[in-house]
Amino acid sequence: MVSYARTKKFKKLTSAVVGTALLVTLLPQTALAGDTWPFKNESAHGKNQPSVHGYTSNQIADWSPETDPYAALLRSRVPLQQRIAPFAATQANPRLDPKVQMITVAGDYGNAFIENAPYTNKFAQYHFNYWQYIDYYSYWHGTATAYTPPEYYDELAQKDWQQKWFEFGILNIPNPTYTDASHKNGVMSLAGIFFSDNDRGQQTYKQMLVKDPAGKFPVAEKLIEMAHYFGYDGYFINQEEISPNNVAPADISDYIAFVKTLQKNGLYIQWYDSLNSSTGRNEFARTINDNNISFLYDKADGENVADSYFFDYGVGNTQINSAAAYLNKLNTSAGTNFNLFDVGFAGLEAGRDRFKSVQGTALNNKLNNGLPRLSLATLGADFVHAGLDEDMGLSWPVSHRSENNYQWMTNLREQLWWSGPNVDPKNTAKSATNTVADVYADNRYWPGIASVISERSVLKNSNFYTNFNTGHGLSYYVDGKISNPDEWSNMSLQDVPVTWQWWQDTKGNRLTVDYDYGTEYDISGTNRLNYQQLGGYNGGNSLAVNGNLSKENFLRLYKSDLSVSSGSKMSVTYNKPSANDQSVMQAGIIFEDQPAVVVKVPLQDSGKKTAGWVTKELDLSAYAGKKIAAFGLVFTPGQKTISNYQVNLGQIRIYDGSAVKPAPPAGLEITQLLPNTNEMYVNWSLNSDYSKVKQYNVYVNDVYVGGKYDETFYIKKLPAKSGVVKVAAVGADGLEGEAATVSFDLNSAVSGIATEVGADGKFVVKWTNPQPSSGSITVTVNSINQITTPQPVTAQKVLPEGSTSASFGQMPVNGDEFTVTLKAGQTNTVTYNGRFTDSISEPYAGNWSWTGNTLNLPMPNSRDWRYLYIYEDGVAKSFPTTYSSGDKPMIIRGRTTKASLSFTSTARVVTAVMEDYSGNRSEPLYLRGK
Repeated sequence: MVSYARTKKFKKLTSAVVGTALLVTLLPQTALAGDTWPFKNESAHGKNQPSVHGYTSNQIADWSPETDPYAALLRSRVPLQQRIAPFAATQANPRLDPKVQMITVAGDYGNAFIENAPYTNKFAQYHFNYWQYIDYYSYWHGTATAYTPPEYYDELAQKDWQQKWFEFGILNIPNPTYTDASHKNGVMSLAGIFFSDNDRGQQTYKQMLVKDPAGKFPVAEKLIEMAHYFGYDGYFINQEEISPNNVAPADISDYIAFVKTLQKNGLYIQWYDSLNSSTGRNEFARTINDNNISFLYDKADGENVADSYFFDYGVGNTQINSAAAYLNKLNTSAGTNFNLFDVGFAGLEAGRDRFKSVQGTALNNKLNNGLPRLSLATLGADFVHAGLDEDMGLSWPVSHRSENNYQWMTNLREQLWWSGPNVDPKNTAKSATNTVADVYADNRYWPGIASVISERSVLKNSNFYTNFNTGHGLSYYVDGKISNPDEWSNMSLQDVPVTWQWWQDTKGNRLTVDYDYGTEYDISGTNRLNYQQLGGYNGGNSLAVNGNLSKENFLRLYKSDLSVSSGSKMSVTYNKPSANDQSVMQAGIIFEDQPAVVVKVPLQDSGKKTAGWVTKELDLSAYAGKKIAAFGLVFTPGQKTISNYQVNLGQIRIYDGSAVKPAPPAGLEITQLLPNTNEMYVNWSLNSDYSKVKQYNVYVNDVYVGGKYDETFYIKKLPAKSGVVKVAAVGADGLEGEAATVSFDLNSAVSGIATEVGADGKFVVKWTNPQPSSGSITVTVNSINQITTPQPVTAQKVLPEGSTSASFGQMPVNGDEFTVTLKAGQTNTVTYNGRFTDSISEPYAGNWSWTGNTLNLPMPNSRDWRYLYIYEDGVAKSFPTTYSSGDKPMIIRGRTTKASLSFTSTARVVTAVMEDYSGNRSEPLYLRGK
């Protein structure tokens, strides 16, 4: 695929960098908009913070959660929610056909390549907020493989996208918090599998298609296992190698069988249409024909292969007509029932073309009478955040997109992309003049996704709540007060977004609607927003509604299918900082049986200024037996215009008393208490019934530190050295249950833990004891995620009171990770994590072979290899690198071309020497002669 950006000249390879460059996405090659740079200062990655990483085919084949770093903290446990049936009468545009589907292929939080955390203390990240318009969310950018040293992502790698000298995996699993958010909204979350000549170095599809003696595909079996474990729904496969062929013709049948294996095991597979399955060449049909049908349907055995195609950009009427005709003929001849809206997704280059006229033209070419003729796909719609600096004409090291006071821009840019030129899905008419140049956008050409995709919803049954939480904040609020003053990001906490952003029925002027993150949110750079900043009620923000209220204004909020019973109620929590007036705020409810009628239920005394947050409860029993098809709030001014009207919406709940108050979670324990860094891990027993528990909230001394629907949580910064950890479940009606608690006290525990690791396997642990001393000291060393030893290593010593060190022998010397735990008497067990010394480099162990004078070298499989030197009669052989970056006297992990793994040599003696990340070199392996 194409990505998007500027071209850079090659810079000299330095000793500090190694690996592979990614950033050219899924089609022909351009570069990515808005590279990701490491967070700094307080937002820097925590020493023990979980992060998502990539996987090579070899790593997939060997995968297990026991040896995969942080695997247990990278899972999504939220089940995929079922969406309600389409109902045209409540659509912003009733003409839109719900069978038109949408996939967005983008990044999470901002395309993190190294240290891609599920949640952290950084506000200014990308937070997708338009799940209601998509059916699938997938990834393309890739992440560095596990154990890639973060220092490889240095200044050179940041300033030039072609200078990332480290390895990206062919597999990019979804960030689990994005999967949480997608599943909440009925959207499938897809992992990305990506092969290309430049972006994956030595990696090629051939390594993925390896068969076992039984004829099965071990990598496919593991991909199925990984999807089930991590909680995502399938794969977006982009096979785009170019030389000599995209895929060797002899391998195509195996590739088809491989994809079938995934699909037959219940995974959704979207295939990027980049392969001529007759010739194996890299071609883009942009339609369905005999040269690509094999990856949708295998005519030989009458079986489905992938579920759908992402068609390359440039699809127009000719290609659409051809695809429809081909499917009709296939359905007649083979008895299939393919529908173009299910299997054909026409691509739009969002990240490259953005708001330009070419983008509007590309969309229009896929329409008939304003309606899509097939489903749609976009690449890089996160440009609204990631591409801000480029659209401002700025380049590295400027990064306004990561600065808090520019987030109002990225928010408006996202609204323009999804809701359309007027930030109103009801009115998607393009502007005659550009009125959004202040956010480096243009609303003259792009009508917005809402102009072609009907809105979807998961609001059903009889209970619903929202705090309007976008998934990040500059503080965290509980019951309208700041619980934690630190900024944060966590998509697991994002509420179901408002369906229409912002549809307002009024004969007067539209009010301004904005996410209010409190006084720390700097909006001084714009005159678009002018309201008193109040912050959130529960979460990071509330919804501010303000302006001159001249006529009745119905702000439509949510599409739904909610049942009303005799016990049903609606509560609205709001804060009105503007003066007492004659305004009335009313619930506006649209029932399924009368969709043209807005039933208004007033909130008593809603025109009065409030002294903070208030909650008003409305009785809905009069409407028992009806279905709520949509609802929002109606604001009326009384007899005259009310200037500077403002009300902030903090929470809306609809409930009937059927929701069960969650019990305190069982089994709460502190699994790691890390005194050196003030971090903590906690575990509890998950209630697997998502209909009863929606998330868990975690507090330390009543300070909110995060939450997720899961059974484990990482706390990056403890707010105190001692106190009580509380974990409470949130029920279907939005109310928190009683909390489970566990105490901790770092003041009375062992501290100042340090280790000395020796090249001879000697391992020394040192620490400072609490005062006064507290009894005998138990020191335990365990290897974790072990790869270099057959089994995990474990050792323990019990030492007398007052001891300050412990020595162990015969520990690994090849860089495995370890966990040290110390417990003094009855004090808390504390933890220190690190790496054993790395004093050896494993010799090359691939199943190499000669065919005449051609040497075939499988890609090295050791965890920490950096270079593979090939010596011909004592002279280091040079190899070409990706992005035409010059020949280098070694094979460089992630950056040497895949062709380098097979070459001709007439040397008498050929040897291979491995070098690892620590600079160790292996003994030479003789490949020929001696």
